[in-house]
Amino acid sequence: MTETQTQTMPTGARSHSPEYRLAAGALSGLRQDLFKDPFAYRPLPPWSPDGPLLGRLPERLRRYAVWTPHAVVLGAALFTLLIAFAVGDSMGGDVIHALSGFVPALAVAMTLLRPVGAWWMSLVSTPFVAIMGGDGFGAPWAPAGFFAHLVVMTVVAARTRPRTAAWMWAGTAAFGFFASVLWYSLDSDTGPMLFVSALALLVTTTVHIRREAKVEMTAQRQVTAVERDRRTLLEERTNIARELHDVVAHHMSVVAIQAEAAPYRVENPPPELEQAFVTIRENAVAALTELRRVLGVVRAEDYEAPDAPQPTLADLGRLLENVREAGLRVGQTVTGAVRDLPQGVELSAYRIVQEALSNALRHAPGAEARVEVAYVLGGLGLRVVNGPPTGLVKPSPGAGHGITGMRERIAMLSGEMTAGPTADGGYEVAAFVPVAAPEPGPEPEATTTATDGSGGPA
Repeated sequence: MTETQTQTMPTGARSHSPEYRLAAGALSGLRQDLFKDPFAYRPLPPWSPDGPLLGRLPERLRRYAVWTPHAVVLGAALFTLLIAFAVGDSMGGDVIHALSGFVPALAVAMTLLRPVGAWWMSLVSTPFVAIMGGDGFGAPWAPAGFFAHLVVMTVVAARTRPRTAAWMWAGTAAFGFFASVLWYSLDSDTGPMLFVSALALLVTTTVHIRREAKVEMTAQRQVTAVERDRRTLLEERTNIARELHDVVAHHMSVVAIQAEAAPYRVENPPPELEQAFVTIRENAVAALTELRRVLGVVRAEDYEAPDAPQPTLADLGRLLENVREAGLRVGQTVTGAVRDLPQGVELSAYRIVQEALSNALRHAPGAEARVEVAYVLGGLGLRVVNGPPTGLVKPSPGAGHGITGMRERIAMLSGEMTAGPTADGGYEVAAFVPVAAPEPGPEPEATTTATDGSGGPA
């Protein structure tokens, strides 16, 4: 028997029709453009003195020319006052008609600070301005209000976006028709207002869109230039990696082959010599493996790391044995409660000790070295110190990249590191890596382990 279950989709989760989504999007745009914080403080910034127009002017004029938009808007506000005074004089000098221009002029000036609020102020004040100063000139706009509203919509459209201009024009049309039908019996000037404002907003929006497209094109060109530089850098890194592999890998392969074949060219070689050649070959093969892995990361962006485990502090014993076979007398001391640390800390600590011992081999041949690892509550302490070089072998010069690499690893882990010569002519590298305290539990017994240069207990 099969049991069928039906699920009822909640009403809010049902998919709406395209018409509903279109209407909801339109209402959301209207609310966002005209009703959301319309009186927010948004001052008009000055022009850039390095623009294509102002950049050609002398320095003295350029300091004042940056305020040209503000001067134009304030000039339009003054012209609104002049229109109101002219209308008042033509009608016998009525002071009320003359004063009817102050509110529209204030709305024009307000576009410098609160553009959307200025449009609302101009629209709402229209009937009152018309009653005071619009007798005989049509409705619902008086001459001063007609000019001021055109200026306000043009400035707001230039300062916002095309969608806002469309909503302002639609709001003006709705108000004009409503006021013409219900409030006035004179001839309406809503038609001329809508026609002239449509032309003004069309020109302003076209210029605005073109300016935004130009800015976007400039930004796209900059992004393209950055991507081109990045691609060039990747190609150069690939070339360097290829050349490095061809040169270094070839020579390391030769070293490995010769080290493997050398004992067969000597009759009855001593065991120490055979072991030395084995060590040379193993080091060459290990270096080739590491080289191919690192170069694979450099040469390919989609390179996947090998599955082989990365070395940790538990592998320091093999590292020290390897270094001793290369001729460096080194001892190890571990203090504190040994515990598992994060993988990044373990790997970086191992690499720092490895690089410090490699530097001791190159720069202090014949010296003695000591590796100290301290597990403390707040982190991990490392100290690698070697004495002055002894014997007849000359130190090998270096480029200083090893110390830089160690500092980068420590900085990545938010730790501290010091490196410098010691009083006896040797060199010391000390580092501390902060690690979060372990979870509370039975505290293991602290241990101290030390080994001498031969690998046995000290």
